[in-house]
Amino acid sequence: MKLLHTSDWHLGRMLYSKKERIEEHTAFLDWLLITIQEHSVNVLLVAGDIFDTSSPGSGSQKMYYDFLLKVRNSGCQNVIVIGGNHDSPSFLNAPKEILSALNVCVIGNVSENIEDEVIAIKDNKGNPIAVVCAVPFLRERDIVRFAETETYSDRSKRISESIKKHYATIAELAETKRKEIDTNIPIIATGHLSVVGGKTITDDGVRETYIGNIECISSEIFPKSFDYVALGHYHIPSVITETIRYSGSPIPMGFGEAEQQKQVYLVDFKQKKPEIKTLEIPVFQHLKSIRGDKSVIDNYLTELKKLDRSVWIEIVYEGKELFPDFTIWANEQTANTKIEILKLQNKQYLSEVLTKDDSAQSLDELDWFEVFDKLLEKNNISNEQKEELRNSYNEIVLEFNFEN
Repeated sequence: MKLLHTSDWHLGRMLYSKKERIEEHTAFLDWLLITIQEHSVNVLLVAGDIFDTSSPGSGSQKMYYDFLLKVRNSGCQNVIVIGGNHDSPSFLNAPKEILSALNVCVIGNVSENIEDEVIAIKDNKGNPIAVVCAVPFLRERDIVRFAETETYSDRSKRISESIKKHYATIAELAETKRKEIDTNIPIIATGHLSVVGGKTITDDGVRETYIGNIECISSEIFPKSFDYVALGHYHIPSVITETIRYSGSPIPMGFGEAEQQKQVYLVDFKQKKPEIKTLEIPVFQHLKSIRGDKSVIDNYLTELKKLDRSVWIEIVYEGKELFPDFTIWANEQTANTKIEILKLQNKQYLSEVLTKDDSAQSLDELDWFEVFDKLLEKNNISNEQKEELRNSYNEIVLEFNFEN
């Protein structure tokens, strides 16, 4: 049985509110379809964040549904899609009955019946080949109730314990189902959460997911009965243990990932033993982050011009000398080329200006949480109050994303 593990497509994503990624996503899905056919994949597993927003545009929706139809015609018998923190559960779940006719199983969020997350997978002859514990992004409201009198520390512990309990319960259900099938088939689990050991980087577009003081969960929450755990949320591929992995996003979410090799995992099971192979995803749009003084930047731009290919870049001037005409100079250097500047930052000039006017970054360079942090820093608020305010704000944002 061959499983293909991917996640964090973020269909509809824009780069700095300037560049649509439709061509990149289309190229990735075309590549993924060919990969599924070439490797005779039985199960495609998408571990959350299919869309970038809770209300994806019509173009992103069409891309998603067209792809699912093509997968069905490719020979892959099963597709499992779980909701991530960017996804709207109600939106993902709405067509699940129709998609089930294509052997596409969608688990947008935790339901009242946890058994809905335990799925027996069959091949095209009707033979059981795996049991999948399709656990989506676990929102606090889905797994635990908030007690007003408890501290944030107690709250975070309770959330962590509830997540662990959820996985323990679903593992027991999966083991029971495997015994009923009476076949030595693997148990595969999914997750869309922050696990200790997962890699992140500045400007990777990852949102913090949990309320309270929780940032990362130990991989020990996953029971030993899981033969493979397919994780989503972090955009950089990470091997937590040999059988617990993040596949990462298929395209860079920001310039922080510009040099990151994107990939998916092909997991070939010989009974319950997985053989894991990394499949590298081609680069569909070149991104480059250029940092340094004027000569360093000039040299980089000269080399990029020689390549004569489409490149989206950010330039950060870090020279010691003030460079007030930096923006004009950079635009002149890239005029009439295939190089497109999406972000410019003059650190020395900003340091000078910030002492007079703290308006260095535009809102499209900041996410909701960074804006709130800047507001906290501007006011005389104690560290303890900052933590409480951050937790309350995070809860409001997550509630807003859930409702929309």
